[in-house]
Amino acid sequence: MRLAVLADIHGNLPALEAVLAEVEAAAPDLVVVCGDVASGPLPAESIELLRSLPNARFVRGNADRELVRTFDGGKDVSGSLSNNWCATQISRDQRDFLATFAETVSIETDGLGRVLFCHGSPRSDEEMMTSKTPDERLKEFTAGVDAALVVCGHTHMPFDRTAGGVRVINPGSVGMPFGKPGAYWALLGLGVGMRHTDYDRAAAAARIRRSAWPDADEFARSNVLTVPSAEDAFAYFRANGGP
Repeated sequence: MRLAVLADIHGNLPALEAVLAEVEAAAPDLVVVCGDVASGPLPAESIELLRSLPNARFVRGNADRELVRTFDGGKDVSGSLSNNWCATQISRDQRDFLATFAETVSIETDGLGRVLFCHGSPRSDEEMMTSKTPDERLKEFTAGVDAALVVCGHTHMPFDRTAGGVRVINPGSVGMPFGKPGAYWALLGLGVGMRHTDYDRAAAAARIRRSAWPDADEFARSNVLTVPSAEDAFAYFRANGGP
């Protein structure tokens, strides 16, 4: 079985379209999406494209959870992701689709054994696992996991490491990468293939700026045309309680 893994799309529809074109060419058996799909400039359109996938499974991200809660009348606590606006753009059917996302997804594969997909960590959609997380902390996050491989998202940077006998990877972010522009994903089969998809980012930025999302211009400038450096990302993680 070959699996394509996407995470952290954040309503960046042009990046999602570019990645899915490469996914289609790779012809995996299944697409697994590790959360945070819609909170961003083109939420409804991104959801509809994901709903059209013929064979996919979805993990709930913290932004997905908050978008559903905001749609249902909760107070927006998403900061710059502006879920108050995003919640006005999606339909009840799209909200219900987000609400079906699982906390984790476990799949038995021929090449890698049992793979557990999560957003933040296997126990929380907000815990941060990164390339710099101390081994002891990573062991704590994955304690009791019945899987040879854990695939996460949330921190928007790819990594591949092992601690406590459990391999942990992050495919990176499709829509809001840190470190280098473009869109990131992974292809799992007999091994792990980290993928980087470039796309017409100038055209994508122009398309995003036509969105009525309050943060569209900033998103286009700082998450598409350029992106935060790895150093800035790790400083943000440390400031927000991450390893």
